[in-house]
Amino acid sequence: MKKFSKFLFFLFLICSAYLPVFSQKIKHVILIGSDGFGAYAFQNAKVPNLRAMMKEGSWSLQARTVLPSSSAANWASMVMGAGPELHGYTTWGSKKPDMPARVLDEYGMFPSVYSLLRKAKPDSEIGVIYEWDGIGYLFPKAAVNKDQNADGDIAVTKVATDYIKEKKPNFLFVHLHDVDSVGHKIGHGTPEYYAAIERTDTHIGTILKSIEDAGIAESTVVLFTADHGGIDKGHGLITMNEMQIPWIIKGPRIIKNQELSQSIMTFDTAATIADLLKLKTPQVWIGRPVKEALK
Repeated sequence: MKKFSKFLFFLFLICSAYLPVFSQKIKHVILIGSDGFGAYAFQNAKVPNLRAMMKEGSWSLQARTVLPSSSAANWASMVMGAGPELHGYTTWGSKKPDMPARVLDEYGMFPSVYSLLRKAKPDSEIGVIYEWDGIGYLFPKAAVNKDQNADGDIAVTKVATDYIKEKKPNFLFVHLHDVDSVGHKIGHGTPEYYAAIERTDTHIGTILKSIEDAGIAESTVVLFTADHGGIDKGHGLITMNEMQIPWIIKGPRIIKNQELSQSIMTFDTAATIADLLKLKTPQVWIGRPVKEALK
């Protein structure tokens, strides 16, 4: 009897140790994307908020874009779980698929995180807040509650933080554009470019604070990434400065202070979000959840 009691006691200790992990339920995912933010920028940029995210979560500076390393093709891939060959958005500013999508969902678009979440959990609060108006062509508007194109990253951040505190969205995509604008006008790797990187880091800090203020930090995963980097005043080719992007994730179930070794493609972002929100992904998706980041 004493041996059995000891066994139960040790079993209790083991279960208690793992209980915090099992009890962490993910109810919210916030995806923050910075246009034109090349992974190479981490070599010189002062980004305290992003570095804090890295320490609090898992990260890679070797995630890759799809080809071409352009905006619409990659923003689409990021939420559609596949590349241009399947979703059909192939150019910098595609407003509709340039080639037929392999599969269409109930909204007449290639399946995305938005449509999967709306179908699986109809009462979900879903938002898209973006600076570049091209984002507005890359998601099914009927599937989201909040669709706002704001003028400038300060305005985007204000709208996003108000929305987080008021509605506590289950999934929110926030698009910031300052870095890409400076990259095109003045050039990648310039002092002005790094200044834009640092402004963006400040906006990210403000968004992270709003999650705390909303009281949902314990049930929220935040994922930061980019659509592409750049060289000189452009992007779209195959250099690593154009194709390598940061990928940083933190929150419940995410391993802390870990550099990820596995290959990450931008369409793996959609698959990871689907895994976190327990969504069934369609066969046409080729993205895989970044399991190395998960407890």
